[in-house]
Amino acid sequence: MRVVVQRVRSGGVSVEGRQIAAIQDGMVILLGIGPADTEEITRTLVQKITRMRIFGDSQGKINLSIKDTGGAAIVVSQFTLYADTRKGNRPSFTDAAPPDLARQLVDYFIKCMQAEGIPTQSGEFGAHMLVQIENDGPVTIWMEA
Repeated sequence: MRVVVQRVRSGGVSVEGRQIAAIQDGMVILLGIGPADTEEITRTLVQKITRMRIFGDSQGKINLSIKDTGGAAIVVSQFTLYADTRKGNRPSFTDAAPPDLARQLVDYFIKCMQAEGIPTQSGEFGAHMLVQIENDGPVTIWMEA
C-alpha cells in the first residue's frame, strides 16, 4: 500500500463537472493498493495516519493529529502510485493491485477512517477525477506499508 497524505486547508473532487467531495481543514489522501495488500495492512496504516501529528497547535508547532483537530479527509484511489518508470518513457502499472482487490481495500480504508472518527469522503473509483488540493504548509507525507 502506498499513500500520499497532504495536509490541506481545503480539498475537493469533481467527476464530469459535478463535485462529489469537499472538505475544509484536514487531509487529502491519495491511496495506491498493491496486490499483496490486506485488511490488516489497511487497518494499521489508517491507525498510523489518524494519529500522525502533522497539524499545528496553539503555538504553531506541528503537534496535533487529525483526531485532535476534528479535521476531515478525502480518500482518492490512485493506482498511479505504483508506476514503474525504470524502462522507457511510458510508466507501467502492472505492480498495482487488480481492480477488484483495489476497490475492496479502498472501501475498507474509508470505513476504517470513519471508524476512527474521521469524517471521510472519497473520489469515485475508476473515474477520471479532478482533485483540488490546497496544500497547507506544504505538508506532504509519503508512506508505504
